[in-house]
Amino acid sequence: MVPVAIAIFTVSAALVGWTYAGYPVFIAMLARLRPRPHRRDADAPLPSVTFIVPAYNEAQIIAQKIENVLALDYPEALREFIVIADGSSDGTTAVVQSYENKGVRLLFQPVRQGKIAAMNRAVPSAGGEILVFSDANAMMESDSVRNIVPNFADPQVACVSGEKRIRPTDDVQAQGESAYWRYEALIKRADSLASTAIGAVGEFFAIRRERYIEMEIDNIIEDFVLSMRLVMEGWRVVYEPRAVVWEEASPSLHGEWRRRTRMAAGGFQAIGRLSGLFSPRYGLVTFQFISHKVLRWLAPFFMITALASSAVLYRIPVFRAFLGLQILFYLLALVGWGVESLRGPWKLVRMIFYFCFANATALAGFVRFVTGSQSVLWKKAR
Repeated sequence: MVPVAIAIFTVSAALVGWTYAGYPVFIAMLARLRPRPHRRDADAPLPSVTFIVPAYNEAQIIAQKIENVLALDYPEALREFIVIADGSSDGTTAVVQSYENKGVRLLFQPVRQGKIAAMNRAVPSAGGEILVFSDANAMMESDSVRNIVPNFADPQVACVSGEKRIRPTDDVQAQGESAYWRYEALIKRADSLASTAIGAVGEFFAIRRERYIEMEIDNIIEDFVLSMRLVMEGWRVVYEPRAVVWEEASPSLHGEWRRRTRMAAGGFQAIGRLSGLFSPRYGLVTFQFISHKVLRWLAPFFMITALASSAVLYRIPVFRAFLGLQILFYLLALVGWGVESLRGPWKLVRMIFYFCFANATALAGFVRFVTGSQSVLWKKAR
């Protein structure tokens, strides 16, 4: 049993280390040493753009979103704006209709089927060369679209992702979410420069209209599956850090739990939907997909097996030390939870707590996936 336990611990610990530290360093070095730049022409003629905003019961925020889009630095003659408010019952449709004289078009049907169904329904009526998808609660910086469209000068680029940032507050979920997206942005930039971005940011991404793929309406993380299916078809997805969108953090840990659990369930669903990416014919992209996404969704299982195997090996001094370090780490996470409750200033332990919290949501997401209890219809965190 001892050799087996040692092997399990070694592999589990190595995979956790590779997922969160090794791969980010590797892909950053690869992007620096062997970059694969794409053509980006800021002087090219601007394409026509259709903004598509799914908005279910967003009466409190939809006017702000519409004003945000209308204020973007992009020629009015080259833009079209569609809001899909299927199933809304809180006055969202009335707010959108009040902007009809400013060119905002409402699509509405009484039955709500989810975000991807709304996207599928809106695309056939869109006239723009470039489709820009953005969430109702995500506010784009004024030059964001002007920064995103030059990337389409490269004919191999089918999709461009913007950069999501979280407005900072003192709450642990806001600090953790903000740190996560800063960390994720660094990896996405390197992924994009080395080969292709692994997924688009659902709050703000653009795609060539003719490359849009109508997808199954039960996709939970539709932005990721859509962008990676484009990669599987031979197109490139790139990341544009100058195209910035801002979003408020979840207002509570409970709201953050629901959001991250849903995303994790969608991740496990995506592994099956994108199983073709495990083929060696995709080369570096397969390696990126596994290292950046698949292993991260599986990381909590590796953490559990590392803890359990080091407990089995307790009699061996070095593994007793490893066990002690892991216990200390998880105790600090508990302290971080307590500090969050007390709104204390201990940033490090709060970050340790958020790391463990995020991995716990992945476990919960896995349970929801295997039991089929995660609906494609999301609930607001706010």
